[in-house]
Amino acid sequence: MPNYQENLLIIGAGPSGLTAGIYAARANLSPVILGGLQPGGQMTLTSEVENYPGFADVVQGTWLMETMQKQAMNVGAKIVYDIVNAVDFSQYPFRCVTDQDVVYSAKSIIIATGARARWLGLPSEEHFKGCGVSACAICDGSFYRDKNVVVVGGGNTAVEEALYLVNICRSVTLVHRRDSLRAEKILQHRLLNNDKITVIWNSVVEEVLGSAHSSKGVEAIRINNLNSGESIILPAEGLFVAIGHDPATKLFIGELSLDHDGYLIVEPGSTRTSVSGIFAAGDCADKIYRQAITAAGMGCMAALEAEKYLAKCANKDVHETYSK
Repeated sequence: MPNYQENLLIIGAGPSGLTAGIYAARANLSPVILGGLQPGGQMTLTSEVENYPGFADVVQGTWLMETMQKQAMNVGAKIVYDIVNAVDFSQYPFRCVTDQDVVYSAKSIIIATGARARWLGLPSEEHFKGCGVSACAICDGSFYRDKNVVVVGGGNTAVEEALYLVNICRSVTLVHRRDSLRAEKILQHRLLNNDKITVIWNSVVEEVLGSAHSSKGVEAIRINNLNSGESIILPAEGLFVAIGHDPATKLFIGELSLDHDGYLIVEPGSTRTSVSGIFAAGDCADKIYRQAITAAGMGCMAALEAEKYLAKCANKDVHETYSK
């Protein structure tokens, strides 16, 4: 089993991992990025991006990640297409084992594994992802200006997405499988008192309707009432799925402190985790903003903090750990 000794290991190659790689490489930390089989994170599922600073025109999410990846490599970061499937943070240097049975021992680690949106699991939903179906209103809402859209969910995220979209879209319909919302009362009040928002209770989305061969894309949503069994077809140009996210952190259970939703806990105003020398950036630690730009910002923070940590270790030749 090959064993590599590394200075800094970055797990994940989305906006946070690649930004961390850029800053770490420029600081001569010789970072190795374990990017999985398809680097880029959730941005590779986004067809068009118009809110990432620095680009006057709309760009493709995949292109943006490929450009960021090239930049990281150009400044000296090494990207390995492999998946980490086991870690041991109880020993130092830290130990990671990959899917290809390679062992990486690292003096410091930045975790940037991201999070995945929960989906409805419909074949038609999968078909229209990125071209009519989205899991992020802030990312994609502007593409539906003056159009009719549907939001699925009943928690804070769904209500916040609906309230955001109502300022952009012609109309917003919220579909919830229960007869009451789980969102905070103040958010419920705002939603239920907005004339441009309609709520369909006790219902689920059954199918996304449209034509892949048409410039219109999504044209309607089939909705099924769980009480009556009746189905209705609601004309709409977009569907926003807001039923939650799952952070990609199962690998770190028992190794690092996680909150009740599975997100890595970092110190306020920092990317430091519960183990000294291990940092977390992006959506695996951020359950509030979940934007490419905030993930990139956290990646920068993590790299700068890793640089200070490694300098301290080099000067003192010691490793101090926080309690788990």
